[in-house]
Amino acid sequence: MGMGSNRGGSGRVTMSEINVTPMVDVMLVLLIIFMVTAPLIQQGVKVNLPEARAAAVEASDKKLVLSIDAQKRIYIGEAEVPAAELETKLASNAKAQADKELYLHADRDVPYGVVVDVMAAAQRAGITNVGMITDPTTAARAPSSTKGKKEARR
Repeated sequence: MGMGSNRGGSGRVTMSEINVTPMVDVMLVLLIIFMVTAPLIQQGVKVNLPEARAAAVEASDKKLVLSIDAQKRIYIGEAEVPAAELETKLASNAKAQADKELYLHADRDVPYGVVVDVMAAAQRAGITNVGMITDPTTAARAPSSTKGKKEARR
């Protein structure tokens, strides 16, 4: 249904309706991109956590997470950081400096010396509290706990 004018019988009709089809196409593409990337954003760095039997500390999603994967790559959040720059990156990180706290998320296959080096760099950067994230053992998992939820230990 077009609302136009047909003056003089020239055959030209002016369309006054907006064609929304291209906008719907763009919105569908953006929705698909969001649906594909959203799960990747939430998972963070994949590491194989060691298991431990200890009392769980209330973990907060708002705390800074420092991860070490099996290839000894270090991540602040999801950004990879060279080991040589870790101390300066942590010293300049506003979140780390405000809380003076971070959670260490290290793969079980990472040598102990690498974890200690990272903890020492964090300490030199002014971070006083380091929480170790582990997988709870099967015996320590309570039936009411949610499956797959990580626990922070100190």
